[in-house]
Amino acid sequence: MGKLRVLVVEDSLSIRKRMVEVLASDPEMEVVGEAEDGKTAIELCQATRPDVMTLDMMLPVMSGLAAAEFIMAHCPTPILIVSASTNRGELFRTYEALAAGALDVLQKPTGDEPDGEWEGRLVAAVKLVSRIKVITHPRAKLAGRRPLVDTAAISDIPGMRPPCRLIAMGASTGGPGALLEILKGLPAGFPVPILVVIHIGRPFAGSFAEWLDGRSPIRVAYARDGERLMTDGQAKMILAPPDRHLTLRQGKLLLTTEPERHSCRPSVDVLFESIARESGSDCVACLLTGMGRDGAEGLLALRRAGAATIAQDEATSVVYGMPREAALLGAAERILPLPQIAAALVGLASRPEPGRRK
Repeated sequence: MGKLRVLVVEDSLSIRKRMVEVLASDPEMEVVGEAEDGKTAIELCQATRPDVMTLDMMLPVMSGLAAAEFIMAHCPTPILIVSASTNRGELFRTYEALAAGALDVLQKPTGDEPDGEWEGRLVAAVKLVSRIKVITHPRAKLAGRRPLVDTAAISDIPGMRPPCRLIAMGASTGGPGALLEILKGLPAGFPVPILVVIHIGRPFAGSFAEWLDGRSPIRVAYARDGERLMTDGQAKMILAPPDRHLTLRQGKLLLTTEPERHSCRPSVDVLFESIARESGSDCVACLLTGMGRDGAEGLLALRRAGAATIAQDEATSVVYGMPREAALLGAAERILPLPQIAAALVGLASRPEPGRRK
């Protein structure tokens, strides 16, 4: 098997040389190119066709975001963002790049790490991202056009059920883009609160709710401990904050620092299982793109409690890990492509709809 071919894109000469040295010293990798700006990054990506690339967001000539959008639309390549993550503007650009198809993000070295610690994380992250099969991302090519929704797939289960009072979602790799797609498909008057767990590294999670809020027809915010969940027609998406499990108990949102589940805190399973105990039959739950199996068992618990359950399909998932595990468990009542999920939620939230067989 040949070596993993890496393209390094970073405008700081010192950081770039450090990254190249670390990656080239691994016997499983070779660095096939270096770029200091976004335009050169695109040219080298097209010329060398690397297996994976690292990408800074703050670049001259053409930004890292613009480069990521072009690359994922025209020469799709697994992208690991390597970012300083220190200011709001760069965080927003990072979220945009993740929504455009970049796979993961690693913080640049701060200088406080033990010797070799950051270098080990860089090598591990590059290898992990390289194993993900990416597809042509439609964002740059569609230019705002939305795919048609197959309404038949939204009402394909016999029986009747009342409108839901709560929606729960879980996502990991590819989650920023999936959540944004769903939010943009909801009307401003959407009547049901949405609780969300998404896996984003703590250094990068702080402004994620604010970024979504600025692009959504409904409000988006991080959960506050003890906050009462309003279910009387007040539309809001509420996210688990960094490094806190989000649970629902007696109508209130509780944040905990209990142990990680599946190496995750917040964990989708923790949220889903709490809702199954609290309000399962009134809920719709969606498990979206992501690596691993977090959320699959929780989705099964919700289905057994009477909830309507949806998993994203393989074709539209950046990583078909979490939804695949749910499908294998029989936890997903419906498996839908991402462009159909918002319409399904609108139908389930606003009118009686074909229900489910238990």
